[in-house]
Amino acid sequence: MTTLTFIIPVRHQDNARDWSRLKANLAQTVASISNQADGDWNGVIVANEGADLPDLPDRFRVEWVQFGPNLMHEKGGGSTEDFLDAFRIDKGRRVLKGMLSSRDSRFFMIVDDDDFVSSRLAGFVAQHTEAPGWTVNLGYIWDDGGNLLLQHDKLNHVCGTTLIVRSDLYGLPQRFEDASQDYIKTMLGSHRRIDDILTARATPLRQLPFRGAIYRVGHAGSHSQAPKILRKYVWNWGALRRPQQLLNLLRLRPVDTAVRKEFFGSR
Repeated sequence: MTTLTFIIPVRHQDNARDWSRLKANLAQTVASISNQADGDWNGVIVANEGADLPDLPDRFRVEWVQFGPNLMHEKGGGSTEDFLDAFRIDKGRRVLKGMLSSRDSRFFMIVDDDDFVSSRLAGFVAQHTEAPGWTVNLGYIWDDGGNLLLQHDKLNHVCGTTLIVRSDLYGLPQRFEDASQDYIKTMLGSHRRIDDILTARATPLRQLPFRGAIYRVGHAGSHSQAPKILRKYVWNWGALRRPQQLLNLLRLRPVDTAVRKEFFGSR
């Protein structure tokens, strides 16, 4: 049994604004995961057949799927709820395929294809295999290509790469066809809901006791189109009305050698 499997769902090629950028970001995410200090882990990329993926290191494999593109990948004139549901279903079904192909894993972590994770994760999980899992509240936000990180203590509220969950708690179906759309979008397609669901089932997730992930923002291929950290969190017109926001200046730290070693792998 593998202790921890990282699942990376990759959108359909037709939904990518810039596939070459997506591919480059994915290669960096894979390098970050591959930098785990403990060797008891695997990685699964779920991608549509024909997708041009980067070269993958040992412990990674691809689960190929034949899903059509998400027709509501861009919101357009649709409602916000329909837009979010379409995203959750598209992401969730890819996650489900990856998990079903890795049933022997004790824990799963869903990783967005442009984020970074701490090299300490696999080792920490291996030392706590009876735990229900963890939320990654503590982490960083990083401008794509920038030299600064913003410490964020509620990263799970803004980033999808923030859950490590014991596999049995997902209640995976025997077959992909047995999963309802509600299950797919609620349990697998949204990072915001599962913590409350597991708490209601008396198996609450714990908080990871160290900064475990970096949320990349400010790049053209981002689906969330999250703005750059200085504009959103440190200096904007809202900061003039809410001076406490300027305290975020104290949360900035450089992308130094220690950060590169822990989160960026071969970068």
